[in-house]
Amino acid sequence: MTTLNHTGVSHTVFRLLGIPGLEDQHMWISIPFFISYVTALLGNSLLIFIILSKRSLHEPMYLFLCMLAGSDIVLSTCTVPQALAIFWFHAGEISLDRCITQVFFLTSIFIYESGILMVMAFDRYIAICYPLRYTTILRHSLIGKIGVVVFVRSYGTIFPIIFLLKRLTFCKNNILPNTACKHIVLARVSCDDIRVNIWYGVFVLLSTVVLDVLLIFISYVLILRTVFHIPSQDARRKALNTCGSHVCVIILFYGPGIFSVLTQRFGRHILPYIHVLLANVYILVPPMLNPIIYGIKTRQIRDQVICVFFTKQK
Repeated sequence: MTTLNHTGVSHTVFRLLGIPGLEDQHMWISIPFFISYVTALLGNSLLIFIILSKRSLHEPMYLFLCMLAGSDIVLSTCTVPQALAIFWFHAGEISLDRCITQVFFLTSIFIYESGILMVMAFDRYIAICYPLRYTTILRHSLIGKIGVVVFVRSYGTIFPIIFLLKRLTFCKNNILPNTACKHIVLARVSCDDIRVNIWYGVFVLLSTVVLDVLLIFISYVLILRTVFHIPSQDARRKALNTCGSHVCVIILFYGPGIFSVLTQRFGRHILPYIHVLLANVYILVPPMLNPIIYGIKTRQIRDQVICVFFTKQK
């Protein structure tokens, strides 16, 4: 689409480039994108089905895991199909309204997942530090309320970004060097002062993700303190094993996610395609591996998966 580049024009249609600098490799890059998306859809859908259909798994840890699996499906679906359309059909055009909608849902889901991981750390803290009161503290009614609070927090903190982007005039160009619309990526093609956008983005990061990481860290410090006071080595090992899956998922989620955010904001000398690839890692890898990690390391889920697929054969 041809557009005039002066202050009297504000673009309403943008073009996503995919992975800038690697356009000739898009067909090959699409293979891991496609495999990870299909794996994430099948794995998380199976996890949700097993947890909801088996009454024995209607415990707090598994219900929180069900919420995490649902958000993984939404996170992948927000971006991967569009990325595949760019790779396969060069269909990178996107309207401003669609772009802002994608920013809203993508960022909200990221914060929602962060909140669920923090709640899951609290769940492990209660289970290990107060095992006799575990079921009385984490009743189903409280789990529902926690889910609503995490949901409202994630969408409530991101809602102002819609208006922060709507107020901007996009007169520089309409090319977005990414596979998906991101808040700062979109703001940077504006001709206006975006300091409010930048500082609000920092505020959201500090008040949600950074706070969640801090609370998770505190939870595990308290968990380790309790575990190391357990006299039985076998009981100590069993307690730590219940946290293994959660720790793996935390590293997978926060590692590439936070690193991607930091490089977007401060890594001005990093090649553009490195930024984009890093930004896609936290969208592709955690949703794909989370159900695999929990399926392998959690015996109750592993047994139910075996039951679903191999009962008839027996």
